[in-house]
Amino acid sequence: MHFLQRLIFIKLMKIVYITGCAGFIGSYFTSLALKKGWRVYGIDKLTYASNLNIVEEFKKNPNFTFIHEDIKNLKYLKNCDYVINFAAESHVDNSIVNSKPFIDSNIEGVRNLLELIRLKHSNSVEKPVFIQISTDEVYGDINSGSFKEEDLLNPSNPYAASKASAEMLVTSWSRTYNLEYIIIRPTNNYGPRQYPEKLIPLSVYNLLRNKKIKLHNNGTPVRSWIHVEDTADAIMYIINNGTVNEKYNISAGYEQTNNQTIEKIIHCFYNEKVDYKQYVDYSYKRIGQDVRYSLDCSKLKNLGWNSKKVFDKEIQNIVNFYKEEYKW
Repeated sequence: MHFLQRLIFIKLMKIVYITGCAGFIGSYFTSLALKKGWRVYGIDKLTYASNLNIVEEFKKNPNFTFIHEDIKNLKYLKNCDYVINFAAESHVDNSIVNSKPFIDSNIEGVRNLLELIRLKHSNSVEKPVFIQISTDEVYGDINSGSFKEEDLLNPSNPYAASKASAEMLVTSWSRTYNLEYIIIRPTNNYGPRQYPEKLIPLSVYNLLRNKKIKLHNNGTPVRSWIHVEDTADAIMYIINNGTVNEKYNISAGYEQTNNQTIEKIIHCFYNEKVDYKQYVDYSYKRIGQDVRYSLDCSKLKNLGWNSKKVFDKEIQNIVNFYKEEYKW
């Protein structure tokens, strides 16, 4: 490459830290960033839910450097354009059993990242924009209508509370220390490579083991679903087209009850219409259950973004993926 061409390429190339790069959404966004030619420092403490194989794939790319570290213990950030925080404890049931890991990662970890940015010398470099990947659960539930970005947060469980707390840290650090940020709130993600504690892969794995699917609160809670590739694409779109010090919902506008989701999974698993309820255990009731999540995504759509994946067209391939890639 000619020197001037290389210089132009370097100027256009983003340098980013992606925390939680071995996690579900984080790994998809890392793949997208590397395809864009970005220089990526991937951080992950490699928990039980991490995808070690995808990290090995990333390492083959010369633009990727892996840092095996817990974000709350990270000591230094190189000069970069963005710090994109996907790292989080994310399973609601785990947070109900033991909230401490959620406080450590989702609150203390965010505080540490913000401090590392704050302590950079602004007289020599521009401080990176901090991008916090949050969740629709920070709003709590809603019986009708959809939450907009300016609505008050009202989390219902320890996981959601830890994510809402992280958002408060981000906005307060911005006001006190003039740090730039973007907060992103996606709805429920689905797709290949998700750890089997989440509803879709766990359901397939239970069916493979001839176990019933435990569906809390009679399967009536309503969830909004978006494909993980759409989420990664939306985050990239916000980075390129959004405004700093703003919050953005990400939603495909598709919602259904957990019963409806399970029925589709079971029909795809057996490739025929069956009485899905014979495969479900309705005896469990989750403490602090949210009855319905729904986000208004018009702010992002007004920028020109739209989701591409359709749940009913994707679910068969996703069920097949988990049937073929069974791992526990």
